[in-house]
Amino acid sequence: MGDVELSRSFFADKLEQAKIHFERALDCKHTEFDDLYPYMIEHPQFFWYKRYVAWSELLTIVKLSEELELPWAEHFTERQAEYVRNRVMSSKVLDYWYETNESKEHVG
Repeated sequence: MGDVELSRSFFADKLEQAKIHFERALDCKHTEFDDLYPYMIEHPQFFWYKRYVAWSELLTIVKLSEELELPWAEHFTERQAEYVRNRVMSSKVLDYWYETNESKEHVG
């Protein structure tokens, strides 16, 4: 029983970290990626690549959660969970990740 609770807690924490990482990349805020590849800031494709890396990380944690039959969708709005289920980071995801563009809930 303890292993199951540890797994739930571990994956919930990793999922929250991946979500924050994606949202920071989406908002063009500093992430670990900036520290790993500081020279990329000079290149225009940097922000797209940074978002792609964060999105891939988020999808990986969700996939592992699903394989372990651990809940993940409760960490997202219904719309966000649908984007994650579709797995494709489209312009729709980038533009409407937050419920409305007028009242974005940006991460700190």
